[in-house]
Amino acid sequence: MDISEVAKKSGVAASALRYYERKGLIRSLESDGARRKFSPAVLDQLALIALGQAAGFSLDEIRVMFTPGGELNIDRAMLASKADELERMVKRLKAMIEGLRHAVACPAPSHAACPSFQRLLKAASAGALENRQRRLVPPRSR
Repeated sequence: MDISEVAKKSGVAASALRYYERKGLIRSLESDGARRKFSPAVLDQLALIALGQAAGFSLDEIRVMFTPGGELNIDRAMLASKADELERMVKRLKAMIEGLRHAVACPAPSHAACPSFQRLLKAASAGALENRQRRLVPPRSR
């Protein structure tokens, strides 16, 4: 398939396909003049890339899910780690939802006077500090 057909079938822009190829996520078979040709298997690779991105994996993390020949080589420990990370995120989001719902219906005269809202603010502040610290620590040392 040429690049335009892959773009049409996958919904991924040709510019993104070229970018994925430069990043080593997909490979073209040959170049037919100025047009790249791809195996039909690239559609499955693109689906995995989309799934990985939706789960929060970086393109570099997704790239290691493929062998140099384009076959799947998914590290189960990496999947488990991402699942744990998403689970922690869901717990934080649920706590935020509950806090916001309480703030909407709180009988206190102001949010500043509401103990539940104050706990929500402290939790948000702690989460912001935690996220800031994560960004400062290089990924390999986590």
